[in-house]
Amino acid sequence: MTAPRPILVTGGAGFIGSHACKQLAAAGYLPITFDNLSRGHRRAVRWGPLIVGDIRDSAALECAIAEYRPEAILHFAALAYVGESVADPSPYYSHNVAGTLAILDAARGAGIDQLVFSSSCATYGVPDTLPVSETAPQRPVSPYGRTKLFCEQIIQDYAAAYGLRYVILRYFNASGCDPDGDLGEWHTPETHLVPRILMAANGIIPSVEIFGSDHATPDGTCVRDFIHVTDLAHAHVLALDYMSSGGKSLAVNIGSGQGVSVRDILDAVSRNTGRPVPTEMRPRRQGDPPILYADPALARRTLGFSARLSNINVILGTAAAAFASPAATGAAEGRGWQPTPFHADRSGITAKLEP
Repeated sequence: MTAPRPILVTGGAGFIGSHACKQLAAAGYLPITFDNLSRGHRRAVRWGPLIVGDIRDSAALECAIAEYRPEAILHFAALAYVGESVADPSPYYSHNVAGTLAILDAARGAGIDQLVFSSSCATYGVPDTLPVSETAPQRPVSPYGRTKLFCEQIIQDYAAAYGLRYVILRYFNASGCDPDGDLGEWHTPETHLVPRILMAANGIIPSVEIFGSDHATPDGTCVRDFIHVTDLAHAHVLALDYMSSGGKSLAVNIGSGQGVSVRDILDAVSRNTGRPVPTEMRPRRQGDPPILYADPALARRTLGFSARLSNINVILGTAAAAFASPAATGAAEGRGWQPTPFHADRSGITAKLEP
């Protein structure tokens, strides 16, 4: 039997990182999680060893690399709340930028020349055209988005100078949960739309905030590209395979290529619960684009990526199943939610928008 190939996964105890670790293990890799557990969860590390450490701690990184000798690094570890980054940008530049520098230097010192980096559609800011392709100008409007863009530029500089090969994955809106029920979405605080809608539907919070009902969209609410976290996790395995086969460095969007409005999601949950979701209307947020969805053609062409689970019914069904499980959440029971069936019918839910 061939031994699993070791991969260092920074932030592997977090939402996306833990789902990626499961996908890595299924593909014959050994995910070695390096996480300080400030926002990740020990219980999410189930497919390989856990090293508790801070990515800015160069000595700890070097020790982990020396012990496990990973052939590549998947770099998830970052702070990722846009609003928090505006109110308190200092830790974002420290964790996201300085932390990435520490990882790159540790990799270089150990001769690791393959990196998959978790970037974000936040680097694009408010796009000029839709769908958003990789050639769109990168003009982030938040400190979080700027840290991700800075990291992309640093990675590109290291590649030019030191021979690093990389795949930068620009995520759109990660959502849903592991279809097998092994993992959930456990953020504190929870700011993501899908879990907050489910929390409001289940009475865990009084209502979900809707930021603007007068956007230039079909129903007045923001439209976003929701990518199932399992699809997103699989993109990382494809990126590793791509580099292993000699693929050149590149940056690609990882999204479904479809826009879904906030109102679409509220309506879908209401249909399944039989009652309206309590909402609180708030003013638009500054810099919030009315519509944002990906052109995933480059990822499909280079990595062979396709968003197989990124149907809003599947996203809500898997998120609700995890949300309703005391074993998964350790907290709230799902009162009244019946998970939707896994099917590919988007009729009446997905807004198919023209550029």
